[in-house]
Amino acid sequence: MKRLLFVTLVIIVFSACSCGGKKTKDNTISMSGAFALYPMAIKWSEEYKKTNSDIYFNISAGGAGKGMADTLSGMVDMGMVSREVSTEEIERGAWFVSVAIDAVIPVMNSANPLHSEIKSKGLRKEEFASIWDKDTPKKWNKISRLYSSDVSLNVFTRSDACGAAQTWGAFFGKKQEQLNGVGVYGDPGIAEAVRKDPLGIGYNNINFAYDKDTKKSIKGLSVIPIDINGNGKIDNAENIYNTRDELTHAIAEGKFPSPPARKLYLVLKGAPQKESIKSFLKWIMTDGQKYVQDTGYIMLLPEEMKLNINKLGDR
Repeated sequence: MKRLLFVTLVIIVFSACSCGGKKTKDNTISMSGAFALYPMAIKWSEEYKKTNSDIYFNISAGGAGKGMADTLSGMVDMGMVSREVSTEEIERGAWFVSVAIDAVIPVMNSANPLHSEIKSKGLRKEEFASIWDKDTPKKWNKISRLYSSDVSLNVFTRSDACGAAQTWGAFFGKKQEQLNGVGVYGDPGIAEAVRKDPLGIGYNNINFAYDKDTKKSIKGLSVIPIDINGNGKIDNAENIYNTRDELTHAIAEGKFPSPPARKLYLVLKGAPQKESIKSFLKWIMTDGQKYVQDTGYIMLLPEEMKLNINKLGDR
């Protein structure tokens, strides 16, 4: 059973406005949901307003589950969702398009006593499964045959319904509710919890593990390499975590497993009707894609962008 770590939460809300003009329901686009997609949504809204100054945005991050619930209940125009949309959600009216790709990555405290050893050996999929399993003793020598030390692990997971936890669990065959650890709200919460605990280990979306300016790991955090081929060491082809751009390029080239790489979606209740939303979605699929890579994401393949544009049709 998860223990809940209570952290001070500042609700993340962005409102883009312009001088002049009247803010109405028709020229306001409201979005809520996945922390994973939040930085990209902010960037898109900022760039879009440069040529569409009469459009206003209200964007908040609160997890993919909240984004889906807010959308289907009519509280927002669009939900940011960082997981696959379920059949049940589609039956309830969810209409969606993919907009970018990113990944969930395992992180540890950079002051971990075994930091150098972990960076050189990494962990296999099965070993990550053991870390988040409730029945596995949380000692490195119990987690992996590669480690002889009895240094402890303090494991963190997400307390909110989110795509990151679902995607991370899917990597080794578990659902979010099966992930053991101290429950922390949101991507910023997990990053901060691990950063403050020398024995801490967790998982984050890419843009919450790397600094947006330096493109290197956030101070106090370090990405745990995945031993993809299972040979007990991080080979050159697996050493892809030094910078955010190095990792996103590796994902684009198929050098990182999926999951935990995954598509990100914008979800509406029913096909878009508001002209402001139709135009914004079409812009995301065309001009908006040029901002994806620089913001720390991976572009959709051209054929998928074409499918999305066709899905929008003349709407």
